[in-house]
Amino acid sequence: MTLTRQRLGRDAEALVANQLAAAGWRIVARNARTRHGEIDIIGVDGRDLVFVEVKARRSGSVGGPELPELAVGVTKRRRLRRLAAAWLAERPPLPRFDDLRFDVVAVTLDGGNGVERYEHIRDAF
Repeated sequence: MTLTRQRLGRDAEALVANQLAAAGWRIVARNARTRHGEIDIIGVDGRDLVFVEVKARRSGSVGGPELPELAVGVTKRRRLRRLAAAWLAERPPLPRFDDLRFDVVAVTLDGGNGVERYEHIRDAF
């Protein structure tokens, strides 16, 4: 992955974490590592524990799917479920949550990191 793409991902993840916190979420972890990989954001929304996948692209990009959220296909969903299970297994017991949820947040940024599109898909899978 190029440095430019890494920077785009970091910028989008920071933006999303800030938006979620402003909406009343408690951010539990960012870039949470397990032995199987990394989860972008883990947060608490009300009484739900939510694993958030952030997908970003620059406006006018020609590679990849037209919308960033379309990059979360069957394989990625399966991987995220495995990552969440590993993260939960590696932690001491957590408080009881009403639900575990997987959300996808898609962000399209312009050249100056302005947000052109922000789409939060709750309970995406």
